[in-house]
Amino acid sequence: MAKTDDLILFAQVVEQGSFSKVAELNSLTNSVVSKRIARLEADLGVQLLYRTTRKLTVSEAGKVLYQGAKNVKQAAVEAIDAVYGYGESVTGHVKMSVPTISGDLLLADAVAEFCSMHPGLTVDMSLENLFVDLVEDGYDLVIRTGYLEDSSLIARHILDSQWVICAAPAYIASVGKPMTPEDLVNHNCLQYAYQTTGASEWEFKGDSGNYIVKVAGNFSTDNAAALRKAALGGYGLAYVPRCLVYQDFLKGDLIDVFPKRVGKKLGIYAVYPFTRQPPRKIRLLIEHIRERYLAMRECF
Repeated sequence: MAKTDDLILFAQVVEQGSFSKVAELNSLTNSVVSKRIARLEADLGVQLLYRTTRKLTVSEAGKVLYQGAKNVKQAAVEAIDAVYGYGESVTGHVKMSVPTISGDLLLADAVAEFCSMHPGLTVDMSLENLFVDLVEDGYDLVIRTGYLEDSSLIARHILDSQWVICAAPAYIASVGKPMTPEDLVNHNCLQYAYQTTGASEWEFKGDSGNYIVKVAGNFSTDNAAALRKAALGGYGLAYVPRCLVYQDFLKGDLIDVFPKRVGKKLGIYAVYPFTRQPPRKIRLLIEHIRERYLAMRECF
């Protein structure tokens, strides 16, 4: 029968991707960690990990076992949390992924601040416009905008992000300001390619509900910062979340072309793998991020 502590150790090896890191975390030697994983494999009669000098790969059997082993590990963490209480320090490591549009604006500062509040905590924050697999890729927390379809994940709504259509004063002076959404067909529309709804389909509010205007332009990108830069340069109209250009509106560097007429609004969610209760460090980090977002709600 597999020992509980070996299951917990195995879950750590999968999450850390390294025997040496797990050995260091548990004040063990590499050989002890290796022997305990080998013992677990012998007890179960299957190979859980494939080891080379450069890489550690989880087998199919290992992936199945990890789903249960991480729950054992989680239960142990929750039990310890319950004993220590809420006043104790937050320690450990968090691996998270956020879209570039959120990370560049607010999250990097919010997460770095959280780390400074909890010296025993480290966070690895990846900025990428990819729908990462939380379980497969070992993420503890992901910030997503849009809609959540995977029922094996838990999402906490933080707030909604309103989209806007904007342009630089130089573009308006040169080409003119579109007076109706339908006028956009005669304009150069800079497109944000990272959209589930389609980069060229811009949504507006109408008397009988929202409707779509199909636009076209000579520039598209999956990078929000690049799109903002192109708009600031006067090269066309951009369709972006208001938080991306809020400061530009205040400074007059960009103009909100259709205030209150744009129909697109997307939720921002903190997403984590399904557990009975997320680790305390994840709960506190989500709450910290939420508070920082709400403090700047006028930007959204």
